[in-house]
Amino acid sequence: MLDTAFDQNNESISALSFDEFKKIIVNDYRTALESRYVSLLGRKEVLTGKAKFGIFGDGKELAQIAMAKVFRNGDWRSGYYRDQTFIFASGISDVYRFFSQLYAHPDVEADPSSAGRQMNCHFSTRVLDDQGNWLDQTVQKNSFSDISTTGGQMARVLGLGLASKLYKQNRNLDYLSYFSNKGNEVTFCTIGNAATSEGVFFEVINAAGVHQIPAVISIWDDGYGISVSNETQTTKGDISEILKGFQKEELTNGIEIFKVRGWDYAGLCETYEQAASIAREKHIPCLIHVTELTQPQGHSSSGSHERYKSQERLQWETDFDCIAKMKEWIQSSGIATDEELDQLDREAKDFVRQEQKRAWADYIRTLTLEAKEAIDLLARIPNEKADFAAKKLQSMVEPSLKEVYGQVRKVLHELKGSQTEGRRELLDWYKVKQENNEKRYNSKLFTDGVDSPLNVPVVAANYTEDAKIVDGREVLNLCFEENFQRDERLLAFGEDVGKIGDVNQGFAGLQEKLGAHRIFDTGIRENSIIGKGIGLAIRGLKPIAEIQYLDYLIYGITVASDDLASLSYRTFGGQKAPVIIRTRGHRLEGIWHSGSPMSVILGALRGLHVCVPRNMTQAAGMYNTLFRSDEPAIVVECLNGYRLKERLPENVGEFTVPIGYAERIKEGEDITVVSYGSTLRVVEEAAVELERLGIFIEIIDAQTLLPFDKAQLCAESLKKTNKLLVVDEDVPGGAAAFILKEILENQNGYYLLDSQPRTLSAKAHRPPYGSDGDYFSKPSSDDVVETVYAIMHEANPEKYPSMFE
Repeated sequence: MLDTAFDQNNESISALSFDEFKKIIVNDYRTALESRYVSLLGRKEVLTGKAKFGIFGDGKELAQIAMAKVFRNGDWRSGYYRDQTFIFASGISDVYRFFSQLYAHPDVEADPSSAGRQMNCHFSTRVLDDQGNWLDQTVQKNSFSDISTTGGQMARVLGLGLASKLYKQNRNLDYLSYFSNKGNEVTFCTIGNAATSEGVFFEVINAAGVHQIPAVISIWDDGYGISVSNETQTTKGDISEILKGFQKEELTNGIEIFKVRGWDYAGLCETYEQAASIAREKHIPCLIHVTELTQPQGHSSSGSHERYKSQERLQWETDFDCIAKMKEWIQSSGIATDEELDQLDREAKDFVRQEQKRAWADYIRTLTLEAKEAIDLLARIPNEKADFAAKKLQSMVEPSLKEVYGQVRKVLHELKGSQTEGRRELLDWYKVKQENNEKRYNSKLFTDGVDSPLNVPVVAANYTEDAKIVDGREVLNLCFEENFQRDERLLAFGEDVGKIGDVNQGFAGLQEKLGAHRIFDTGIRENSIIGKGIGLAIRGLKPIAEIQYLDYLIYGITVASDDLASLSYRTFGGQKAPVIIRTRGHRLEGIWHSGSPMSVILGALRGLHVCVPRNMTQAAGMYNTLFRSDEPAIVVECLNGYRLKERLPENVGEFTVPIGYAERIKEGEDITVVSYGSTLRVVEEAAVELERLGIFIEIIDAQTLLPFDKAQLCAESLKKTNKLLVVDEDVPGGAAAFILKEILENQNGYYLLDSQPRTLSAKAHRPPYGSDGDYFSKPSSDDVVETVYAIMHEANPEKYPSMFE
């Protein structure tokens, strides 16, 4: 039954001697035991209070060992947070690092996956060096950073797998040899049976069958999703049964579907070897439904499965525990004696306990050192509050940085403004430590590497005297063409992007010029469009993932927010996915296409650069910057700007617009008006009417919202005008409130005002259909005129008498 199985070095074991064969089996059994004891001990560590929360992979050990046998250097995992056995068996991580993550050790050496930022069983490999440069992915086994979002690991599988397909087909990419060995990689995805009820699962299964990507998708089926059984979760109670329509047949695309029991070690090894071979050699996606798995400790450390499982089910789980069944198989096959197996059991338990203690000791050592420093400094201060704080820290059974710095801060509060002995030393120590804690807990929202967009040189747009006047869409089209000709890594895809060149013609004609492997269509599946971009980007390509309209971003927001936006932060700068999400919005008319949910983006997508160009020339300059850098971004083009006339720069594919810098587009002395995107043209129209009323406004184009106005141009303008209006078409209290906060707080603009700052936004409801609905729902030029005039009236009612009294 193991004739075709492979060991972890991918060597056939069919011709091995008995001793060599036994060594492989015994090693697998040891790995399973160690992983099980990790789960058992890990739960105890949570219940005793040493760790905050725990989730473990007990019951899935044998299937994950079988998967690890066919997982090679260069391959990628996009996994489920119960894959600890696979991680141990593949060598991606180990028991010490598992417990370090369980304790949230804020040291990247102890927890390379996240430096203590993610809960246990959330694994990743580091693919970047300390400067943000790519490491060689082909010489290591790669794991994309796990997320807790149910089913969220599915979306990026498309890009991870499609990258192999593109590297295999496009010889012009051979120079990127540190990302792929000519496409000879497989992406392994794992998901729990209950999570297959999520829409993104079906999106990805469908798209994988269309694209024929080299992927092996495993479903760990233990019969439940927390307390909800398969019969409630899934039609027919069997996910592979209802996926039979996706089964690949001769002369069709589709997927190969396998079904194997999770306690059948030999069957698992054979199934994974077969599926991995099909995916790697034929680029046909495979799905392995691993059934009859167990979950001995229940879903997590927060509850007990005895509450919802019958006694019959619990007894079955005992009888068919995969490790117990493997032990039976080893015994019946005469591979090892009972004494040998008992010895393995003792060794595994001792090893796990030893590594747990080592991880805890190293974690505590870091905390204890800082606690001791704080106690020593507090003891030197002749103050009752300081003495109490020192004694409280000394009495801590288990040190906590929260407790250490909480006590220090309380003492500093007490001693504010005093010259008490020892206060200055404590304060200086605290400031240094706060810088360290900033790095530990608040850094790496962006990679901030050598290729950050903030480091891209500014190149001005050049215009000849006889520069062509063209539609804005033509500026974008030429920008894209020049960049795609320059950089083979660039790709663009989305609904209607390929054949017709997107609904607004930004890519018109480029598929024919560059090929369908560079510019291509997708189905209507926003989650997987963004996920595809994420997977392609981490594998060294430069994707533009197009979401046809800004409103549709809502359908992909979980992937964009939970996976893409947090990737650099949650890996402590160990991974990046410089995908560009391209979309269009603003001034759309109708409830379902209102076009400006900017506050959703600002709230959900911290970790992306948010670009809001006022026209297509500015958009082209931003794309030129982003194409030359390595951090994710979203660019929201103005839907009503594609046919507006613009001058064509002669360096349309080279000039850059700096990310994070506002631009003054009209000088004025009476009031500063800040806006962006299509609404900026409304402000410019209002400026003409206001000048007839004797009011001269200074107009600032934000250009990007994240980051916002790094040079503090808005504050500089306020020094002259002392009045502020922010105009945008998001809901009240949305993006305009965000801009107001940035100016008043971060730029100290509050101190420059001599009147109340104002915002002018859309109504709280979505706009009704039609131009009249737009006029009465979103800021019009008349609204801008009246709001500016009201501010001037408040400041000088004699010069500017009320319009409506």
